[in-house]
Amino acid sequence: MSGGSVLRRAVQALIDALTQPSGKDGQSSRKTQADRPRATWRSDTSAAPATYDATESPGQNGTGATRDLTTAEIRALRTEYAPDRDGEPDPGEVVWTWVPYVEYDGRGKDRPVLIIAKTPDGAWAACYLSTKHHRGFVSIGSGAWDSQGRESFLAPERVLRVTSEGMRRESAGIGREHFDRAVAAVKQLHRA
Repeated sequence: MSGGSVLRRAVQALIDALTQPSGKDGQSSRKTQADRPRATWRSDTSAAPATYDATESPGQNGTGATRDLTTAEIRALRTEYAPDRDGEPDPGEVVWTWVPYVEYDGRGKDRPVLIIAKTPDGAWAACYLSTKHHRGFVSIGSGAWDSQGRESFLAPERVLRVTSEGMRRESAGIGREHFDRAVAAVKQLHRA
């Protein structure tokens, strides 16, 4: 890990500690489910994406950082198609998160991911999407996650752990056929 990355994480941890709300006894209080931001379902592809602090993307650092799942974690997943316009992310929905580059040198990109399962620890398993068709990628069609309405392709080789703190809570669903095809590619590649 580079010195800049360590320093950036230390500063972020300090900022998080100083900006956390306090309870009556001076102890930090945890956010309840009702206090968390709710997802908005985007069905209009012409709608502008939600705005957010561009200095650091959700999922980039801290406890909510997006990371690759291990082979054992991938094999333990139980996928289920369950999109629901309830304001919470669900398998079969696309949300946005920071996706670290495979070099894990602190660089990455804010991009859409398809949620394929809930993990045992309450996070989500997701695969990143691209508008470029690379070998082995699977088409999931187009949707509101791309403001230009371009076809998107799922990268089955990387299955990411995404937390509620690590995503922009904006979602759009995909069809069952596309979901099943994407999950089949992930399972085949990882022998899950």
